Amino acid sequence: QVQLVESGGGLAQPGGSLRLSCAASGIIFRLYTMGWYRQAPGKQRELVASITSGGSTEYTVPVKGRFTISRDNAKNTVYLQMNSLKAEDTAVYFCNAASPYDVNDYWGQGTQVTVSS
Repeated sequence: QVQLVESGGGLAQPGGSLRLSCAASGIIFRLYTMGWYRQAPGKQRELVASITSGGSTEYTVPVKGRFTISRDNAKNTVYLQMNSLKAEDTAVYFCNAASPYDVNDYWGQGTQVTVSS
């Protein structure tokens, strides 16, 4: 059974930082591209950042220079370091795992990030 479990969300002030974690089980983690998505109220889910099995990263423009995605294959965990947070970063953040070797992709349950003073 595949599980992706996010943690680290919460309330942060504008300009503050949070670090999200996503622990995976039931997959060969190193073979998967891991992504962080977010969904704000009334908006579609959007890709925030991704990291391939080889360590290549991509970011959506609004978070470039502020967010950093990383992975620890020994711990089956992907991270999202979020700095200089803005109110518009408020959303539920979801972890995703996808691989060319697997017809399925997998989602975590989401973690709420709220940026407010």
